[in-house]
Amino acid sequence: MKNFTSKVHQPENDLGLGNKVTNEGPTRFINKDGSFNITRKGLNNLKTLNIYHELITMSWLKFSFIALVYYLIMNIIFTTMYLITGVHHLSGVVANTFSERFYEAFFFSAQTLTTVGYGRISPEGLPANIIAALESLIGVLAFAIATGICYGRFAKPNAKIQFSKNIIIAPYQDITSLQFKICNLRDNQLIDIEVMVTYSYLTNINGKVLRKYVSLPLERDKVNFFPLPWVLVHPINEDSPIWGVDAQTLTTIDAEFMVLIKAFDDTFAQNVHVRSSYKHHEIVYGGRFKTNYDTVANGKIVIELNKIDAYEIVPLASNIPEPELEEVVENS
Repeated sequence: MKNFTSKVHQPENDLGLGNKVTNEGPTRFINKDGSFNITRKGLNNLKTLNIYHELITMSWLKFSFIALVYYLIMNIIFTTMYLITGVHHLSGVVANTFSERFYEAFFFSAQTLTTVGYGRISPEGLPANIIAALESLIGVLAFAIATGICYGRFAKPNAKIQFSKNIIIAPYQDITSLQFKICNLRDNQLIDIEVMVTYSYLTNINGKVLRKYVSLPLERDKVNFFPLPWVLVHPINEDSPIWGVDAQTLTTIDAEFMVLIKAFDDTFAQNVHVRSSYKHHEIVYGGRFKTNYDTVANGKIVIELNKIDAYEIVPLASNIPEPELEEVVENS
């Protein structure tokens, strides 16, 4: 297999992504959902664990499941403690079988943990009162923490920006360009939008395969308002890092185009960030995005969000230069 190093593949700043990261095989550095494709090893899990961060960032389904499991486990623990001390210490319990005693103790525990306390059953004696007092304290603290986490999840600023499925090589003036489309899926106002694209590729330096990162300049990387779909354009001219790089070369060097979007969200009155990436196999050569919005009779503009990926096939310029390679290094 051959490794190619193009004339534009010169050492650049690593842009905070680590210029010594290599790939044993094709992979993503940034996943489609914006998360980094990284696993941390070498330390005890307790040293790297951040419970608050995990609870804030996990999905609502997973968070609800964890809250339900915690609620059931705590009630089962205290139910067991009530059973060990004896349900005769719980005034008002009417039970003959073990299952009836378990149900009575379990639901009394649930009432105590949530501080509801209907009053039919009450603790009698020091052991039962100590357990009930401890459970009430744990319940108050647990629900206070859960309330804070729920508020944090609702109040956490985030943007819902849709990326086009593919990145395309499209005609641009007398040359070509790299293009992708984004669209705000919400009705909230995003202002001062800034987009940065980082081009990542493998290169051979002194016999070592290293991953390099370089910024791709855009035709326009900032806008004040973002009400409509926006097609981001990187002109592939002589100053472009991918000038003269064909599809085969992009595959060989495992190219990835990482996108970072920064904006000010008027709803949260805070800055929000969105990340995503495109790999070389997601590039469509010879395409043009179709317009997915139109004006209706009442003067309003209608955006068809389900057509953000739509494009048409168009011919590319015939004067695209072939890749000019500095060196060809054989890999054993």
